[in-house]
Formats: sequence, structure tokens, C-alpha cells
Amino acid sequence: MSRVSIELPQHFLFSTELEIYQSHINEAGHLDNALLLTLVSEARQRFFRSLGYSQLDIEGVGIVVSDAAVQYLAEAFHGETLVVEMTASDFNKYGCDLVYRINVKGGDKEVARGKTGIVFFDYTRRKVAPIPVPFLNKVRPDGR
Repeated sequence: MSRVSIELPQHFLFSTELEIYQSHINEAGHLDNALLLTLVSEARQRFFRSLGYSQLDIEGVGIVVSDAAVQYLAEAFHGETLVVEMTASDFNKYGCDLVYRINVKGGDKEVARGKTGIVFFDYTRRKVAPIPVPFLNKVRPDGR
């Protein structure tokens, strides 16, 4: 089986800091792989909030996560602060990827990188919805 390899963009649109709590640590003494996705979920909420949205109201529609891929690169430990950088990429009619990089603050240790596929969803009609153009205009300068 081939390893997951995530290519990163040259620029990230958003950055936030998240502290690793004791509850994020597994029995091996480092950040648990599954709980890293919990931190990514928090970063995703903050990303949408920075654009003036919530995950349930992006120009009248919400999102659902369609897939996720993570490339784990280094251990992270209780008390460290992680810097999560995120941007949108690989757009299609109904969604895009949110690509992220996670580093330990104040150092050059990259902990993980990954992508979360999202699909826009009309929760009233219970159907996928096209990407809202105002969202595209905020995350892509050319709006395409």
C-alpha cells in the first residue's frame, strides 16, 4: 500500500493556534492520531468564522465532510502550541478541499499535513448545493 503524500500550496489563507491538552495525549505520551483530527475540526470552524461564516451557514448552505487524509510527520506533546495553517483548493461544482499544515509554534517541526474534502449542502432540502460564489470570491482572488 502506498503512503499518503499531501502536496502543500505555496500560500495559506488562514492560520490559528491550538494548545495540546492532556486529553489529546494517548498512552504513548504524544498527540493521539485521531484527536489530531479534532484539532483540525476546531481549526476548520475558526477558518469559516474568519470568513464571516459558520459551517452551517455559508451564504445559506452548510458543509459536510466528504473525506479526510492525514500525513503524520512528527510527535507533538502536552503543553505545546500548534500552528494550523489552512486554505481552500481543488474546487469543483459542489465542493473543495481544505488543505492544512500543522507545525509546533516557535520551531520548525512539522507535525502533520492533510486535507479535508468538503461538499456544500442544503440542510433544508437535504441535497448537495453548488459552491456559493461569494465564498469563492473570498477564498480565490479570481473567483473561479
